[in-house]
Amino acid sequence: MASSSLNQSTSGSTLGEILEKILDKGVVIAGDISIALADVELLTIKIRLVVASIDKAKEMGIDWWESDPNLSSKAKAEKEQKEALQKEEELQTRLLQEQNKLLMERLSKLEENSRM
Repeated sequence: MASSSLNQSTSGSTLGEILEKILDKGVVIAGDISIALADVELLTIKIRLVVASIDKAKEMGIDWWESDPNLSSKAKAEKEQKEALQKEEELQTRLLQEQNKLLMERLSKLEENSRM
């Protein structure tokens, strides 16, 4: 009897096999939690959990970690480059505004001088 129960327990899937199947196929766990008082909804929490391998996630179109600057050095470099370009554009805009102001002042002085 002991040998048959031992054979049955070892013939099942191991934890590694189960994990491999989960990562290969993917698992989605979803749930909503709502807190209401006297039929007035106070708080709703929506929980969505996807457990899958990186390859399977990419296959499903999930790749947010690639564009998150906290998780990807490439995304961080792109963010820093974008911020640098934005600062450069702001400086160019200020410079053009200053030049425009000076030209407007010169133009008004020239118009005053031509009237005299």
